[in-house]
Amino acid sequence: MEQLLAGLRAAGEPTRLRLLALLARGELTVTELTQILRQSQPRVSRHLKLLCEAGLLERFREGSWVFYRIAGAGQAGELAEVLSGLIPKEDIVIARDLERLEAVRAARAEKAAAYFRANSGEWNRIRSLYVPEDKVEQAMVELGARDGLDFIADLGTGTGRMLELFGPMAKAGLGIDLSPEMLALARAQLDRPELQHCSVRQGDLYDLPLQDESADLVTLHMVLHFLDDPAASIAEAARVLKPGGRLLIADFAPHELDYLRDSHAHRRLGFAENEVTGWLADAGLTVGETRTLPPEGGEDAKLTVRIWVADKSRKAANRAVRPVEFEGAK
Repeated sequence: MEQLLAGLRAAGEPTRLRLLALLARGELTVTELTQILRQSQPRVSRHLKLLCEAGLLERFREGSWVFYRIAGAGQAGELAEVLSGLIPKEDIVIARDLERLEAVRAARAEKAAAYFRANSGEWNRIRSLYVPEDKVEQAMVELGARDGLDFIADLGTGTGRMLELFGPMAKAGLGIDLSPEMLALARAQLDRPELQHCSVRQGDLYDLPLQDESADLVTLHMVLHFLDDPAASIAEAARVLKPGGRLLIADFAPHELDYLRDSHAHRRLGFAENEVTGWLADAGLTVGETRTLPPEGGEDAKLTVRIWVADKSRKAANRAVRPVEFEGAK
């Protein structure tokens, strides 16, 4: 009862209701919120602090930026969802806020598109070396699609493509990446009504900001070859999988294109099948199907893609749950 009253008291102010209406539609920074609300940063920050203390909002740091989003779990999250749904969109103040929100989103999308244009040549060059990406994605969906997905995690999310594919199958999805540029691009890609339950965070793949046994599906799509310690990232992915959960890994089989190290920051030139299956077994996972997709096309197509499937036993012992805290700026 006390939590309900605290939430109602926190929301009972016009600016804070405006914030709930905006943040129910996606995550925004303080700077973006001040642009939309046309209020000073100290004033907006104070309202955000009160809403966070009541549990109606979540906040997390990404470098020097702090993002806010409506709470997604627990009683406070349910209350935030109910309250935001009651705010009339036709109200003149809310309507103007939503118009300015669209302008902020358009500016964000253009910035992300500019980054994509600047780097698309390199990405397309690598894609030309292996089977068409749509066939890789089709195989990933065939191997990972299932009913009853509560939460999915895409590690090294990049453009957020795995969340686009699997997000509609789940109640919630989170993409994690270290690169602010890639996260900006992913946010623009995911900024659609049908994917509002998916978000991205900056994070370390060796120390994920996720609870133990919290994810039904974890994906590592073309990520391992960038990492110093792929085995450690697999062990961390296994930690966050629920009993009965599935890990999907897509990456290159061994190859000899050494220039990819210097030109594209590849640390590993592919992985032998038994190398990855060994890491999966060491992480306590049961290895299932391994699917191989040979290159197609002309002489330049020289990379074989391999997909590994591994499940976590439903008899896995429950460990102490590690809490998650996204720290924001004061």
